[in-house]
Amino acid sequence: MRYRADAPSWLTKIGAFAGLAFMHIPVLVIILYAFTTEDRTYQFPPPGLTLHWFEVAFARSDIWQSLTLSLGVAACATFLALVLGTLAAFALARSTFRGKDALTVLFVLPIALPGIITGIALLAAMKLGRIEPSFFTIVAGHATFCLVIVYNNVVARLRRLPSNWVEASMDLGADGSQTLRYVLLPQVATAFLAGGMLAFALSFDEVIVTIFTAGKERTLPIWFFSELFRPRDRPVTNVVAVIVIAVTLLPIVLAYYLTRPDDEHETAR
Repeated sequence: MRYRADAPSWLTKIGAFAGLAFMHIPVLVIILYAFTTEDRTYQFPPPGLTLHWFEVAFARSDIWQSLTLSLGVAACATFLALVLGTLAAFALARSTFRGKDALTVLFVLPIALPGIITGIALLAAMKLGRIEPSFFTIVAGHATFCLVIVYNNVVARLRRLPSNWVEASMDLGADGSQTLRYVLLPQVATAFLAGGMLAFALSFDEVIVTIFTAGKERTLPIWFFSELFRPRDRPVTNVVAVIVIAVTLLPIVLAYYLTRPDDEHETAR
C-alpha cells in the first residue's frame, strides 16, 4: 500500500470524530428526548416515543409570542446589518486614509468582545439616553454584532476582486452607478446573502446581549432561560429546541454553500 502524504493519520481521524461527537451528541440527545413519553427525567433508552409534546408546544401562546418576537428582531437586525455592513465594506475595502486600521478594528470589535461587555455597554448607553428597553433596543443591540458578520463577508469578497475590473468598466464608458450595478454587486451577491443568513441565525438565538436590552420583552432564548427551572416542561423545551435547530441550521448550510470556492462547486457537480 502506497503512503499518501496528504492522507490524514488514524490519530487525526480519531481526534476529528471525537470532536464531532463532543459537539453533536448533546444535540442528538435533545432531538431524541423531544419525542419521549417521559416528562421529567432523561431516562435512556426512552420508555416510548410520542408527538404529544409537539402538540403541547404548538398550543402554547407564550411560545408563539417569543418565536414571533425573535423572528422579527432577527429580520430587522439582519436588514440593518446588510445595509450598514455592505456600505462600510464598500467604503473600506480598497480606500486608503489615515485611521483606516483603527476604524476597521472598531467595526470588528463588537463581535470580538464578550457578549456581556457589549450588553453592559448598551445598557449603560440606554440609561444615559433615558431610553426604555423595547423591541427597538433589542434590534439595535443585535445589529451591532450582525453588522460585523455582513461586513467581514462582503469586504473579503471585494478584496478578492481584481482592481482592474473597475478600471476596465470605466474605460468602456460605464459610470459609477453602472459599475456598481453590473460589475461589483453581482460579484458580492453570494457573500451578501451568506452574511445576511449568518447574521439572521446569530441574532435569532442570541441571549446575552438580549438580556440587557430586552426589558420585559421575551425572545425565544430568554424563554428558554426561564423554562430551565420547570422540570415538568422539559420535553416542551426540547421541542422548541428542535424548532430553533431547524430555523438556524438552514441559513447556516446555505451560507456555507454560497461561500464555497468555485472549485468546490465544480467538484460537487
